[in-house]
Amino acid sequence: MKNGALANLEATRYAPGRKNQITLEINGRKGSLCFDFEDMNRLQYYNAEDPGDRRGFRSILVTERDGIQPYVGNWWPPGHGLGYEHTFIHTFADFVNACAEGRPVHPTFEDGLKNQRVLTAVEESSQKGRWVSLT
Repeated sequence: MKNGALANLEATRYAPGRKNQITLEINGRKGSLCFDFEDMNRLQYYNAEDPGDRRGFRSILVTERDGIQPYVGNWWPPGHGLGYEHTFIHTFADFVNACAEGRPVHPTFEDGLKNQRVLTAVEESSQKGRWVSLT
């Protein structure tokens, strides 16, 4: 990345025990965050500055009514989580609302192209057995 950080993308449909694990994990000097699409209502948080006897990942329920999940207020009462199918409805609603309000639509075609470049680099990396840089 431009700031020197490294990113790693791993993908498989053949990992035993995984049905559709798509995770995003960010690790830093002071802690880590992990989001897993197999458990979309929770965020895993690790604080490296916690005392040694209290260190460990914490599970944060992000789909409570007043939580940090931006769409939950449009759905069920507290205690009912969001599922995979809701992501498609949110995408469609964002698109329709942006068009109706004259705002830019996201993601853009350029965003899709950037994503495709990452997928192409992953395939190239697999074929060549080495890291591939994206520029």
